[in-house]
Amino acid sequence: MSKPSPVEILRRILSLERSQGYLDRSVVGGIARYIEGWRMKPTGVDDASERIRASLMGYADLSPENRQKAVLRTLDLLEATPAPPSTSSAPPAEPRRTEVHPSRPPRRPRATHSTPEGPSAHQLTDPVTGLKGVGKATAARMETLGIHTIQDLLYHFPRRYDDLSQHKLIRELRLGDMVTVVGVLRSVEQRRSGGRSLCSAILSDESGAIECTWFNQPYLHRRLSAGQTIALSGQVGEFRGRLVFSSPEWAPAQSETLSIGRVVPVYPLTEGLHGRLLRQLMYDALETCTPQVRDPLPVDTRTRHELLDLGTALWKVHFPDTLEEAMRARERLCFDELLLLQLGVLQKRAEWRSEPGIPMSLAPGLLDDLAAHLPFDLTGAQRRAIGEILSDLRRPVPMSRLLQGDVGSGKTVVAVSAMLAAVRAGYQVALMAPTSILAEQHAETIGRLLAHLSDIRIALLEGGVTAEAKSAIREDLATGGIDIVIGTHALIQESVTFRRLGLVIVDEQHRFGVAQRQLLRDKNTDRRPHMLAMSATPIPRTLALSIYGDLDLSTLDELPPNRQPVLTAVRTQTSREAVYTFVRAQLEQGRQAFVICPLVEQSEQIDARAAVEEHARLSQDIFPQYRLGLLHGRVGSDEKEAVMRRFKDGEFHILVSTAVVEVGVDVPNATVMLIEGAERFGLAQLHQFRGRVGRGEARSYCVLLSDVATEEALLRLQVMAETNDGFVLAERDLELRGPGDFLGVRQHGLPDLKIAQLTDRRTLDLARREALRIHESDPGLRREEHAGLAVRLASFWSTISQA
Repeated sequence: MSKPSPVEILRRILSLERSQGYLDRSVVGGIARYIEGWRMKPTGVDDASERIRASLMGYADLSPENRQKAVLRTLDLLEATPAPPSTSSAPPAEPRRTEVHPSRPPRRPRATHSTPEGPSAHQLTDPVTGLKGVGKATAARMETLGIHTIQDLLYHFPRRYDDLSQHKLIRELRLGDMVTVVGVLRSVEQRRSGGRSLCSAILSDESGAIECTWFNQPYLHRRLSAGQTIALSGQVGEFRGRLVFSSPEWAPAQSETLSIGRVVPVYPLTEGLHGRLLRQLMYDALETCTPQVRDPLPVDTRTRHELLDLGTALWKVHFPDTLEEAMRARERLCFDELLLLQLGVLQKRAEWRSEPGIPMSLAPGLLDDLAAHLPFDLTGAQRRAIGEILSDLRRPVPMSRLLQGDVGSGKTVVAVSAMLAAVRAGYQVALMAPTSILAEQHAETIGRLLAHLSDIRIALLEGGVTAEAKSAIREDLATGGIDIVIGTHALIQESVTFRRLGLVIVDEQHRFGVAQRQLLRDKNTDRRPHMLAMSATPIPRTLALSIYGDLDLSTLDELPPNRQPVLTAVRTQTSREAVYTFVRAQLEQGRQAFVICPLVEQSEQIDARAAVEEHARLSQDIFPQYRLGLLHGRVGSDEKEAVMRRFKDGEFHILVSTAVVEVGVDVPNATVMLIEGAERFGLAQLHQFRGRVGRGEARSYCVLLSDVATEEALLRLQVMAETNDGFVLAERDLELRGPGDFLGVRQHGLPDLKIAQLTDRRTLDLARREALRIHESDPGLRREEHAGLAVRLASFWSTISQA
């Protein structure tokens, strides 16, 4: 078998480093030490190697954020660098001083078979209580980790690996080493320390001795004895100036164990469930059930992408002989999840388009009159989006499109254009917003934009409407007396029916569950209405393809020419008084301000200003002559909307709020956004906060006040001061923090990913291309070679929350 090239080996190491959270444990000795001797070619010096080595120098001394930057930068260099061909030669293995048997060693896994080879004591769908050592108490603990069946257990993946395969003499140990040492116990004693039991032992070999301690394990005193030869694995620590092992794994030197002298998987655990037990259960499950694992991937897919078979991948992800094996196993399992994700969104798209839609007859020049009455010129991006939507409305296939744009990019006028087109074609339109205040704002804006068209009937249906008015609106919707209705969840009630619903618009659509959106679309029973979803959260294209792969995408990437950028400044605590002076100056001019704080109540763990305490402090000490409102997560939805409305109406000069401040609400008179503890928020979220100001004609300002004056925190925040482009910031946030910071995956109706990351662009791209190839040739997955894939796909997507 050919040996991977140095480029491929380094790429795998860095991929593992990324999956482990940049802990510098992906290679023995650390990345900086490994890269010192790394060369793309076995001899000579080349510029590409030097660039790659330079990008990782000093890795151990970097902060986690800068480690991430270094890894991503190096992966980009590796992608752009042609690697030398692989070689079949292998370097001689380094001799070990003392051998330890690693684990009832996991046998070399056989390729997964399409059918079980023979009878088995357990089935993949059996509860974990069928495994030896799993009683009711252990099963209950495993359930808290989402482990109910043996298959759940096999898909409970390590969060990292400890490479304990490196053996050293005691005199060679260095602080922080993850190693295995073999020696003789010179002494063992049991005592109390700080109210806890302490087992202390001295281990020696031919080169020296080291102390080993275990807390709250009194039984060890009975199992360890002076003169016993043991193997011991763990991280070298320090106590009172000398090296020690604290709570290391141990075993008799000639015994077989899953935790000593090998690459050891480290799993997410819960209280009362120990890693040693979980590793043993995992081994037993693999040994018993691997022959039953059917590989859902066709052979040609595995061959084309050089992927392990599924059975081997499961063995190697849990019990790899090397970190390289673990990386190859993870690559296969990540590919599986992302492929199933992409196949699912492609099928959702096909299902939507297979149903009969409503082809609308749109008169030419339909929107010229609307454009002529607008107080501004449409941007090129708005015209392009309107053209895409009108083209969809003419087709007999139901439109399923996402309109996404930066804060202030003008999504509403695009939506109004679609509404007008549908109404003029003889159909009704429903717009659903997540809150009453947003629904009211939409109704006000839409009414203003269509004020010159007196024949179009618009209604608002939300919680604040009287019972009598609601009844009249429902009757008019059923008889066709209303053309456009704007509302909240009230629109999906059974009592709301439409005579001729042709277009559904969902604002901030990620705020609604899958089932809620479906109920509104089902209001038209004979033909599927067109659907337009809107989002004010800029999403990088990579992520949008995954999350909204079932939707066509229209992007507003231009701001209207009259929209002034918000001036943004980064300040530290030393500038606090100057910042307050600036806010006062704005208030004296009749403006309003937001103050955003990270938490609701004081926390010892996070040094953040609580909104409740900050409101009291600002009211009494800083701005006593002004009226301040307060919002936080414990405020009920009705009170929250009342506070927002009072702020919008000018009753409050300052609104002090946590992150619950409503996205999308216009307060044109607010010109200052002051964000406390700004370093605690992601860039995308900071950009959303900033978008709450700058909605009027006056110049607006955003002040990012950081409690932490570290260079890296200030540099990250400085990106906000350098650009107002939400797409640039979202891309940067995706790289730095991952998709969870500005998108909740569950909110988008996607399955949970157990091992893959949506930020893994390379694997995501490979999986998407393979999904397109499979879907184009066999959209229903009815071919024999896709039978296993169809079963896995149904199981994978069954985990979605439909709420």
